[in-house]
Amino acid sequence: MHVKMADRIVLLALAIAAATGCSNDQSQKTVVAPAAQATATRESVRDGEALFRQYCASCHPDGGNVSDPGRTLHRSALKSNHITTQEDIVRIMRKPLSRMIRFDTSTLSDEDARTIAEYILKTFR
Repeated sequence: MHVKMADRIVLLALAIAAATGCSNDQSQKTVVAPAAQATATRESVRDGEALFRQYCASCHPDGGNVSDPGRTLHRSALKSNHITTQEDIVRIMRKPLSRMIRFDTSTLSDEDARTIAEYILKTFR
């Protein structure tokens, strides 16, 4: 019997799945290949850019701040205001410190808020 390499790979994958068991247990972690992870990050940043344009860009053009020039989105300003993580940015979206518009979860989901925060941290250096 002649088995092609692709068939061997499929058979090996099936054997591994059978040996380890398949379940709907959400506690299992998914391993993502580095290339897929990089693609996911690029897509997230692209989505973050679209969300940023929709919700933030009118007050924060190019990472600036039209109403409070001392509170830009550039890394040095964020750092001097003790804003260094996605969670810090989301917290401020939810409970602004200045004249910023408040974005509650009915306006902007937690996932979208985190995506915007990721975009800000990666873009405005």
